[in-house]
Amino acid sequence: MGCKMFLIKFKRASSLLLLLLPLVHVSATTPEPCELDDEDFRCVCNFSEPQPDWSEAFQCVSAVEVEIRVGGLSLEPFLTRVDADGDPRQYADTVKALRVRRLTVGAAQVPAQLLVGALRVLAYSRLQELTLEDLEITGTMPPLPVEATGLALSSLRLRNVSWATGRSWLAELQQWLKPGLKVLGIAQAHSPAFSCEQVRAFPALTSLDLSDNPGLGERGLIAALCPHKFPALQNLALRNTGMETPTGVCAALAAAGVQPHSLDLSHNSLRATANPSAPRCMWSSALNSLNLSFAGLEQVPKGLPAKLRVLDLSCNRLYRAPRPDELPEVDNLTLDGNPFLVPGTALPQEGSMNSGVVPACARSTLSVGVSGTLVLLQGARGFA
Repeated sequence: MGCKMFLIKFKRASSLLLLLLPLVHVSATTPEPCELDDEDFRCVCNFSEPQPDWSEAFQCVSAVEVEIRVGGLSLEPFLTRVDADGDPRQYADTVKALRVRRLTVGAAQVPAQLLVGALRVLAYSRLQELTLEDLEITGTMPPLPVEATGLALSSLRLRNVSWATGRSWLAELQQWLKPGLKVLGIAQAHSPAFSCEQVRAFPALTSLDLSDNPGLGERGLIAALCPHKFPALQNLALRNTGMETPTGVCAALAAAGVQPHSLDLSHNSLRATANPSAPRCMWSSALNSLNLSFAGLEQVPKGLPAKLRVLDLSCNRLYRAPRPDELPEVDNLTLDGNPFLVPGTALPQEGSMNSGVVPACARSTLSVGVSGTLVLLQGARGFA
């Protein structure tokens, strides 16, 4: 009797398991669009379906870091579902209660009117860092209403964002921000030169990153820096921006009236000598850190600042140790990854496959596209 009862229960349990198998299969093949970590700290949404269930994003309301990607979909249908021109003060208390401090929005076509509506609502939040990636902003941005409150960001980063308004996009976006912005990053810009006469000064901006704009060049740098618009600038990053010589960059900085303390020219194909007809440039005495790593240099460039606290020449093609008369007065010199420090490294021969790059440095080059993001994420952990 006992054995018979056991078999009956086993068959019922087996039947229940068989019923659950399709559910397990569906769960494995169709993952949820949004995932919130166990600490309710980071929430990531990837709406890749043609008809996404946008309500899934509500599970991110408790997160500090929120990342939302839309798979290239157009957000124009939202204009018929929300009042982008409505008074956001009715949502002020709700928005203030959100924990979000860092927000990333990517891979979408966004009407400018909808973007402005979102910025107006977020102005009542405690958001500190905003990142926009792979976006196409369509239409023109309306002017800031008199009663509107600007968004008090400390960091704004944009990568591969196109604007229908062309060169005036920064000035139009700037009017929706309070003047306390400290970090600005603009990568893969469709128009890296700005309409400087329309751009207001960034009085609190200390870090400007224009990396990954290979078409910028030294001439474009002058236009992008907008003379006298960055009075507090301390850190300037120009990785992979088509810079040619340190002297040329020095001249561009002088023309723009920019005096950074730290300058990153890594991942540019730099020449060691400037154009003989180019006038000599005097570096600002404020500059104390210069990064010339991954620049393909076979010798120390001419025309460096006379004195530096930090000089990074790592992962270049120096086949001998620099002589003291080739270097500025420097406290911290980095030469790691140059061939003269690697036993058995041969000089590159014409027509050979040997590029002269140390293998460890060649591997590091592959990660240059994410280096700035990693630095940002590491530094962002101070917020809670």
